[in-house]
Amino acid sequence: MKKTTLILWSFCLGSMLLFGQEVSYIGDPDASFFKARELAFAGKHLSAQDTLKRILTRYPNYTDVRNLLAKTYSWDAQYDEARRHLNRITSTERRNSEAWVAAIKNEIYAKDTYIALGLANKALIYLPDDQEIISLKQQLLDQIKENGGVYPSVEEKDEEVNVLNNQMAIYNAIDVFDIVYEPMVYVGLEYTRNTNIGKVIPRVNYANRFDTPGFQYELDFYPIISKRFYSYLNYGYSESDIFPNHRVGAELYANLPNAKEASLGIRYLDFLNNQTTILTGSFGLYKGNYYFSLRPYIIPNQDGNMGISGSLTARKYLKTKADYLGFILNMGFIPELRQLTANNTLLAETLYFIDSQQLFMEYQFSGKNPSNLYKAQLGITHQELVFEPGRFFWALTAGLKYHIKF
Repeated sequence: MKKTTLILWSFCLGSMLLFGQEVSYIGDPDASFFKARELAFAGKHLSAQDTLKRILTRYPNYTDVRNLLAKTYSWDAQYDEARRHLNRITSTERRNSEAWVAAIKNEIYAKDTYIALGLANKALIYLPDDQEIISLKQQLLDQIKENGGVYPSVEEKDEEVNVLNNQMAIYNAIDVFDIVYEPMVYVGLEYTRNTNIGKVIPRVNYANRFDTPGFQYELDFYPIISKRFYSYLNYGYSESDIFPNHRVGAELYANLPNAKEASLGIRYLDFLNNQTTILTGSFGLYKGNYYFSLRPYIIPNQDGNMGISGSLTARKYLKTKADYLGFILNMGFIPELRQLTANNTLLAETLYFIDSQQLFMEYQFSGKNPSNLYKAQLGITHQELVFEPGRFFWALTAGLKYHIKF
């Protein structure tokens, strides 16, 4: 009996060791890679993938292995898996032509033409003379033109396709409060013109806050300084009590290596009886199909105190850079987002140091016609009452925005 038990334990232990050897790769990675390549080109993708994945368990930076694995996923229409591996290569090996070509073709197979073109434009930043990538880009441009589109250009900010030079947008939103305040309504209309020196955006805002209507007129300008730098300039004017009389903004943005972006800027708000200066900046990061941005606000005060707030944005891009699902978290003292009144008195100048937390969800998507964009936003605010410190109200915000490019 004891001998039988010993034999059984020995068998189980041997099986476990054998299984472990199969999972944890041991062998010549180059020889295994060449064998996997033969299998892949013979159409035996599953067998090739099994070998390639085992190699990567021990050699995760073996680029040729990861590239071939991504190609087999792409051939099997598993475009997300292929994209994941190819993004890992192109984010660290910017001059790997084979990986860029595979990434572009993967998006072509997935019928994401504009993403494929965006990748081609991005690849040519690092490989400007690569003839295969140039040829793929031209094929994509011809395809877009045949389908009724126009020739896209590259925007430096997000290295994505900007197909048309003009855009109109109309948007509206409503805030509903649980106590004290009546609902507030916002409506706006803006026009965007893309020029050789940057975007120009005139805008008209309308709001009705506690039966007090008002208009604000704004102009945004995003001048392009160089391939690395661009800036933001803003001026707004209003004669209404519910908007700042004058609003001025300026910010300098820098495109950094490894898909990062940073900025430093200032805002100035001039109300009827008060003025304030807001220092701000941002740090953004693109990681695959995700984008993250952190923005602080610092509001100096004459008595030596400071109001400090922050905003965190997270987005996941979907089929194109114009389609995304995002979340925005605001915490602290956020002066630009809300100005309230009570008893016919504007409370904006005291609102800068009122505690506030906000969470917004936004979803932007294109219609059947890529020239049309829709954006829905839903958010919730928890904010201290200005006239009763320590007591908070809740507000629900819902909004829609429609863009049309032409």
